[in-house]
Amino acid sequence: MGTTILAIAANGIAHLGLALSSEEVMFSLRMSMMTSSLSTALCMALALPCAWAMTRGGLPCRRALETLVELTLSLPYIVLGFALLVIFSSPFGVALRDHGVSVVFQPAGIVLAQTAVNVPFALRMSRTALCGVDRRMEFVARTLGAGSWDVFRTITLPLCRNQLVSALVLTWARGMGEFGATLMLVGVTRMRTETLPGSIFLSISTGDTDTAMATAMIMLLVSAAALTAANVLGGHPVSRAEGAREV
Repeated sequence: MGTTILAIAANGIAHLGLALSSEEVMFSLRMSMMTSSLSTALCMALALPCAWAMTRGGLPCRRALETLVELTLSLPYIVLGFALLVIFSSPFGVALRDHGVSVVFQPAGIVLAQTAVNVPFALRMSRTALCGVDRRMEFVARTLGAGSWDVFRTITLPLCRNQLVSALVLTWARGMGEFGATLMLVGVTRMRTETLPGSIFLSISTGDTDTAMATAMIMLLVSAAALTAANVLGGHPVSRAEGAREV
């Protein structure tokens, strides 16, 4: 792994200026950042209520749902992309397109593909964060008359806020690097549905390995920044959980 990173860095740094001055690479960077930000917002908006229901709501068939989430995480992303392509190429997808909702071979499909891939990951991270909260503190708040929303807002959310922010950052980073499902659903069209991974794919396809290496270097820097931010914001979950149990 370290050798791979060193190889990218050694070859990418030399041509980084070329990539940064390329209109196409900058377009793919903006596209990746925009779609990743939108898909991450959707992922967290879907994952957090689901995680709350799975950990606090007494949801029936919870084990089956957890197994389904784990299964989705283990599926190859290109399979998820193929499933989305089948759905949105069906009469249902045609009806949506007739009403102005088009995702196949469209930038909106990138957001959809990233969301489909990352919702299970965001749900797992959110569920882990909520499970780390001391339930006794929530119980005490309820005995004092606090409602469910007040307990979540004043007790649960502050205690797991850092972990949730870390989950958000990591989900965003995964969106930046997603390629398999996106390739299947929207393809890679220059200056239209071209993300950073798509830009690398196109550069390699045309034999432009210098630009591909430089683009990979940009992705490496983004990933390193996201990982650092997640570690700093997330802290040490075990230490915080132990501290909560001591209260």
